[in-house]
Amino acid sequence: MKLKSFLSLACLAALLLWSCNSPQGTGTAKADLSIDYEKITLDNGLEVILHEDKSDPIVSVAIMFHVGSNREKPGKTGFAHFFEHMLFQDSENIDEGEFFKTIEDLGGDFNGGTWNDGTVYYEVIPKDALERILWMESDRMGFFINAVTEADLEGEKPIVQNEKRQRVDNQPYGHANYVIDKALYPEGHPYNWQVIGSLEDLDNATIADVKEFYEQWYGPNNATMVIAGDFDKAETKALVEKYFGEIKKKADVEKPKPQPGVLTETIKLYHEDAYAQLPELRLTFPTVEQGHPDQYALDALGELLTSGKRAPIYKELVENRKLAPNPYSYNSSQEIAGKFTINARGNVGVNLDSMYEAIMTALANFENDGINQKDLDRIKNRQETQFYNGISSILGKSFQLASYNEFYGSPDYLKTDLQNILDVTKEDVMRVYEKYIKDKPLIATSFVPKGQTDLVLSGSKVAEVVIEPITENVEKEVADTEVEIEKTPSSFDRTVKPALSGELTMPSPKIWETELSNGMKVLGMSNDELPLIQLSIRMKGGMLLDDPNKIGVANLMTDVMMEGTANKTPEDLEDAIGQLGASINMYTSAEHITINANCLKRNYNDVLALIEEILLEPRWDEKEFDRIKMQTVNSLRQQDANPSQVAGKVFNKIMYGEDHILSNNTFGDIATVESITIDDLKAFYEKNYSPSIATVHLVGAITKEEAVKSLKSLEANWEAKEVTIPEPGEPKTRSEAKLFFVDIPDAKQSVIQIGAIQNFQNSDEFAEAQVVNYRLGSGTSARLFQQLREEKGYTYGAYSYIPRRMNDTYFGASSSVRANVTMESVDLFTQIIEGYQEDYNEEDLEVTKSAMTRSSALEFETLYDKLGILQNISTYDLPNDYIKKQEAIVNGMTLDQAKGLIGKYINPDNMVYVVVGDATTQLPRLKNYNPVLVDKEAKPVNVTTVKN
Repeated sequence: MKLKSFLSLACLAALLLWSCNSPQGTGTAKADLSIDYEKITLDNGLEVILHEDKSDPIVSVAIMFHVGSNREKPGKTGFAHFFEHMLFQDSENIDEGEFFKTIEDLGGDFNGGTWNDGTVYYEVIPKDALERILWMESDRMGFFINAVTEADLEGEKPIVQNEKRQRVDNQPYGHANYVIDKALYPEGHPYNWQVIGSLEDLDNATIADVKEFYEQWYGPNNATMVIAGDFDKAETKALVEKYFGEIKKKADVEKPKPQPGVLTETIKLYHEDAYAQLPELRLTFPTVEQGHPDQYALDALGELLTSGKRAPIYKELVENRKLAPNPYSYNSSQEIAGKFTINARGNVGVNLDSMYEAIMTALANFENDGINQKDLDRIKNRQETQFYNGISSILGKSFQLASYNEFYGSPDYLKTDLQNILDVTKEDVMRVYEKYIKDKPLIATSFVPKGQTDLVLSGSKVAEVVIEPITENVEKEVADTEVEIEKTPSSFDRTVKPALSGELTMPSPKIWETELSNGMKVLGMSNDELPLIQLSIRMKGGMLLDDPNKIGVANLMTDVMMEGTANKTPEDLEDAIGQLGASINMYTSAEHITINANCLKRNYNDVLALIEEILLEPRWDEKEFDRIKMQTVNSLRQQDANPSQVAGKVFNKIMYGEDHILSNNTFGDIATVESITIDDLKAFYEKNYSPSIATVHLVGAITKEEAVKSLKSLEANWEAKEVTIPEPGEPKTRSEAKLFFVDIPDAKQSVIQIGAIQNFQNSDEFAEAQVVNYRLGSGTSARLFQQLREEKGYTYGAYSYIPRRMNDTYFGASSSVRANVTMESVDLFTQIIEGYQEDYNEEDLEVTKSAMTRSSALEFETLYDKLGILQNISTYDLPNDYIKKQEAIVNGMTLDQAKGLIGKYINPDNMVYVVVGDATTQLPRLKNYNPVLVDKEAKPVNVTTVKN
């Protein structure tokens, strides 16, 4: 399963704070912050942590089992991840599919995730549904295994295999970790295989294997459960005891011992990657397990080598030799072993011998020049702000409390871990560099585009990579017979679904607004739970203001504007932001340009001053412009090898028509980007940057009065000018064909995108369309997901959506399906969409009303959520209470109205299809759709339609 927000222990270590009042550069700061909690242990060994946070009417439940892929056996790899999937099926008292359907229909969010060392399941729900979630979670912890059938097992196998194909086999550089871990860890080592496992091992899994895994690892005494949010502690303790207390304890589980990787000589391997467009070199060194005293200095070393303008590898590869645009390095310490990685994806045609030599030169420079204390301070300052961001949601708190408890024995280890980070000195960093990196054996992997072995690092041998052939689809026949489940005894009737409890009051935060004398609007929400402020300034226009013959100017400009100011070099600006522990970034979208910032309240005024300097005093650094231009070209090349991105690009061209500005990538294309000059950027800036089309959004620990006062300088210094945003014109969807096919030879998955242009006249129409799309494809309980994934096993996920835009938007539906069921998947998409209007019933409408109304409880939790609401209001000219108005629209809708709206917004007669996959095997099978073969620019490869 995709894990939306999970932070592994290695990531958590990077999210910890630097004490607010400590002097910089001393290494003696004190970790004096913590998260309040109460911990109880049930008789069966389940450890339960309760954290109250009544700021929003929601609760999160996270259960972490101390079992990941490192508990598996050779020949039975991928079981931990596969088992996570199985637990979303059914259990003794929960019907099949109810885990997916129930939580979304309650207006909640859920998921699970597996990594090398653990597995976690979580839900975030309105607070009145807590008992129902505890009922469901306890059923799969203690009342699951008797419900597993052969049909369940065989039905889930293709879904997990689809996930592997989608995330590994069909991705550029997707096999790199497999190659590295096979070389670093010997056969039998728990990190020798990938978390996803091998397709062969998954295919051979049996019911007996599943039962053995469950009995060995899924006992309550091998888990931590965290409940965080708005709940009554006494009532919740009683519910926990009721639902979890009678689950039987299982055999004790020993904590695995460290097994560090060992290299006696350097190993060089290469792979010709069919999806890669650029050569990539990774250097990997064995290091230490998590919690080892050297981990913290290694983590800092990873950032110091590549992060920042002074970083030696950045300086050598990017500035001095111009071999690569964005190298990065990091230490990854896991439960039993660790590794340190230096990764550099080169420019087109770069020989990796030159890359290797440049990295070695950079390491020698690092050794000779030493460490700048300002850089170490910058890292620690950022960690402080990131810590607060990491606990800004109840789910983030849940993960941290569960992780420290399960892997270190107590949530209180947070302070120890924190102190270890704060105590890192320059001497520590240089010591671990000499101990683990300098002149040490390593694994060097060269991943190069197919046919470009001349770029491979000298002395490399071919890496063994398992490439799955595309075979004819053969459905595995499994008798789906009724099986009488042997029920595990319980002290109460577990078949009774608990009622929702208590009164649920939806939040309605107060939005304040004003307008400055230069025409700039200001929207805000005050929230002082944490000493954080989130800020954005958004100007309408974006790519819409680009010259149609030079798409990409706006995007390049926002990147270049972050590279220094008139009074600050790129290095100076980076330092100024870093010393404040802030993050500031700019980006361009199709319809707007946005500058974002996140900082501690105490640094807000200084951060705002930097934003003003960035906006009003651009540096136009030509060296950085050349670097960013090359980086953008490299990104475009790589996008053209990614099937999902190719599908999106071709879909936009066909949906809008190639002459429509919204059919373009905001990056532009390679030809236009290479033609852009820095004078183009200056002209765009002079013409289109104005407070008259801008809105400031502020959320967090700031009042309206403080905000207005803080903006006085920007108000006085940023003069308004008239900016006209052009109308993009009418889309010109092609009418001569319905299905367009793009060939990606040997693709293991086919990406399908389906859609039709929508032109909403007002926000009410957009809200109506969201309502009627809900049961079609908005989540895991909807028809597309249920039928394409759960019933057929064609895909890892299938969804439909309607993006919010200022101009013409579209209805879209998409999925990545295994190659040999491309035709069957297109057929099923067509069948579901064509039958949706007739099939839609009263139950669909009632479920939609409940889910969409209840989900409002989750809308306002984090600063990021609140900022998104303000940006919606200003960007799309919505009323401040638009969420409440949407609730009124859904709750007032009748079945007849809904059916009529389906015909209006989800009309199958208007749909076009784009399929990206292997043409040799799949295009002939789609002959009934009269497909047109097109290239990656959506231009016909030949003028004839494919026939029999």
